[in-house]
Amino acid sequence: MAGTTGTGAGTDAGADGGDSGGPGGITGGSGAGGGSPRPRYRPLLVRRPVTAPRAAVLVLHGGREHGLRPPTLLNAPGLRMRPFVRALARATEGHGVLLAEARYRHRGWNGDRADAARDAARALAELERRTDGAPVVLVGHSMGGRAALRVAGTAGVVGTVALAPWCPPGEPVAQLAKTRLVMLHATADRITSPAGSLRLAELARAEGAAVCRFELPGGDHAMLRQAALWHSFTTRAVCGLLGIAPLPPEAVSAFALPPESPDGLTIPAVSVVRGDRPGPGGR
Repeated sequence: MAGTTGTGAGTDAGADGGDSGGPGGITGGSGAGGGSPRPRYRPLLVRRPVTAPRAAVLVLHGGREHGLRPPTLLNAPGLRMRPFVRALARATEGHGVLLAEARYRHRGWNGDRADAARDAARALAELERRTDGAPVVLVGHSMGGRAALRVAGTAGVVGTVALAPWCPPGEPVAQLAKTRLVMLHATADRITSPAGSLRLAELARAEGAAVCRFELPGGDHAMLRQAALWHSFTTRAVCGLLGIAPLPPEAVSAFALPPESPDGLTIPAVSVVRGDRPGPGGR
């Protein structure tokens, strides 16, 4: 999908890179690349195990529109989410929150197969088993955001944070009724469509979801520009959805809006991170 603006998940898989783990008891990768045999598929990789967890966060990385090969052990979309996991570890330390990543069998979504969504469902089932049904917040980027939205209505999921989600026309929204969704999209994203995520947010609200959507002027799909803002926004949203910290007031207000309201779907993200109120351009 390279060079195609806003129509798919893009070529969101690049060169392998290193992983040295991080703070908060986060475990590192399960092996090195360079031709090492890939271990047997497992739907869940626990990054911070917790004894008797009170809650959990499931992180879902991006991928490609098409691709049947398995992701490498150290793949760029997965590595891209590691700083988010480390930020979440710091923000939730001492609250009994297990942190985990979903594992994919294939790099691509692959049309009607919706492989990433199937793997997200498998990861949630395994997470429920490991946590004895503790509440879960989903954090998904790009293709992972699409997968998270597909399984957001699963029992036990108390909120979804979708970062630059891939929302092509025709995505189902019935499963989003009675869910809580927080979305963030950079306006200059050329891989996934900001207009697509706005339209899905409108449809989800009409379906009965509590939705707030934030925008980052400019920015990029890989979340490398203003990375600290992406991380801070995500941790604040996750902690609010889990109830271990207040939700941003913008989200509280947007969640309370009626299904027909167009407001609360283009809020400046910087207002959440800095604690400012949105200006006249934010709805």
